Amino acid sequence: MTESTLKALSGLRDLSTLKWYVIPLLAIVLYIYTKEIKDAKKTGNWNAVFAGLAIFGVDFFNETWNGWFMVLSGHSALWTAPGDTALRTMVGWNIEIMFMFLIAGIIFYHTLTEDKEIKVLGLPEKWFWAIGFSLFCVFVECLLNKGGHLVWEYSFWERSFFGVWLIFLIGYFHFFCAAILVISLKQFKHKIYTLVIIYSVPVIMNIIGFGILGWNY
Repeated sequence: MTESTLKALSGLRDLSTLKWYVIPLLAIVLYIYTKEIKDAKKTGNWNAVFAGLAIFGVDFFNETWNGWFMVLSGHSALWTAPGDTALRTMVGWNIEIMFMFLIAGIIFYHTLTEDKEIKVLGLPEKWFWAIGFSLFCVFVECLLNKGGHLVWEYSFWERSFFGVWLIFLIGYFHFFCAAILVISLKQFKHKIYTLVIIYSVPVIMNIIGFGILGWNY
């Protein structure tokens, strides 16, 4: 195991690291969802909430398979977050990242206009912003990596032409694809079914990883 991996594992899910700033961050996230749910009850449009849950669910899946990658490789996950945090939940995930992705989908949804025919630079608006937000996320991730907060250990996952596009596709773009899928579905029950599937996969993987195999990631 790499030094950064061992460091990430050492404080994993240690509640003694909790910081007080988690409380106002939690309050902000709860306020945003409460407001969106209140609006959804009035309008019948739950897409903002569903977009938020979709992106967080895919991030949950990403962090789960990243942890599996660490265990199966015996060396390192594709990315680890060994630095200071109020709570490290997985080797590449922490409470701050979780709060951010809980509201990322809501931000994405409210970027879109109600006119579904609008195009930006020749692309349907939703796909333009999916690409734009994904590129922005990659840019931020590169900054975090350069600052040593997000550690990459593999030559194919680095600040190179190939590596950046791989991070774009596997790290972020499918997050927004999931949000677009959910909000594009016509029937409410189909949106719910899709979210259930998105969350079921990482939940089952973690039951197997943590509960059955006794892995720690």
